[in-house]
Amino acid sequence: MRIVLVGPPGAGKGTQATRLAEKLRVPHISTGDLFRANISRQTELGKLAKSYMDKGELVPDEVTIAMAKDRMEQPDAERGFLLDGFPRNVSQAQALDELLTGEGIKLDAVLDLEAPEEEVVKRIAGRRICRNDSAHVFHVSYKAPAQEGVCDTCGGELYQRDDDTEETVRTRLEVYHTQTEPIIDYYKAQGLVVTIEAMGPVDEVTHRALAALKRGGDDQ
Repeated sequence: MRIVLVGPPGAGKGTQATRLAEKLRVPHISTGDLFRANISRQTELGKLAKSYMDKGELVPDEVTIAMAKDRMEQPDAERGFLLDGFPRNVSQAQALDELLTGEGIKLDAVLDLEAPEEEVVKRIAGRRICRNDSAHVFHVSYKAPAQEGVCDTCGGELYQRDDDTEETVRTRLEVYHTQTEPIIDYYKAQGLVVTIEAMGPVDEVTHRALAALKRGGDDQ
């Protein structure tokens, strides 16, 4: 199965992408992972991407697309993949269509995780991370530590990341609405969109997604 996963920041894309890829037995292809891997291996694409990132500039679509193409051509992606973070805009979606058409394959579904904006802001802005171990994550509303500002696991200081502040989250949401959200209408025109309510327990959201994928596209 070949799937694109979309949704606003805080909708749980990373968690669901990992779980769904495992259930469907396809590789989880994350844009962030692609960039890190190419930069770490110092590939030509990685060097090119880093040259833009070092200047604080956005990496051009063609570089991102080339990285995604290279990853989708790996043997483990022959029977399918789950794309997370790509395509990020309509021009990338069009390029992906051209790429897949050239290979004689097509997408099976575009999974759209939906969550109310205020809930997304609450989810992200309430996160607190342990300075000793970033794997220790708490939330002021959903998973509050026994002692405010102190990690239950190791006693380390809990802090809010700069990109988790309410102002930053709202900026990220605006970028999502203007740049990424339009691809949902683009794919709806192809009958590929499967809409999933992203609120609730993680297992429940995964179950909803798998059930909807079995039913097919344009599941509203």
